[in-house]
Amino acid sequence: MRRFALIAATALLAVASTAQARDTRVEQSLRELVNSQAARDAGIDGSVRFYLAGEKVNVQQRLGEDVTNKKTNAANKSDEEACRWVALSALRALQDGAKSRNANAVVDIVSYYKKNEFKSTTNYECYAGTLMAGVALKGTYAKVK
Repeated sequence: MRRFALIAATALLAVASTAQARDTRVEQSLRELVNSQAARDAGIDGSVRFYLAGEKVNVQQRLGEDVTNKKTNAANKSDEEACRWVALSALRALQDGAKSRNANAVVDIVSYYKKNEFKSTTNYECYAGTLMAGVALKGTYAKVK
């Protein structure tokens, strides 16, 4: 019986380490996500605007930089679905941070997964695995016109 338990545990560890090894890069539109019903359902209320690095915006005052690093369960979800879900969590964290600083925007947003910057004027970056998906965003809280 012990031998069976040892073999089963070894097999489970081998499968788990293989499952975690997948780290598929996914790019999706930030604007589409922010304007979606899913964003409204997640509490993205429009009081804070989001601007990716390179987007034109009239910044009146910068109020500090922040990084959010969120993960979500990706099991039984497509990579795209898991990435949208976790990105909404990251945006909600930035929205809450902006509100606490009396900012009405987060500007110069870049993806910052594993501290590697990815800049795009349209998309954010997500990494999806078999069990987890992650989005890290770095941005600057600001007051904009």
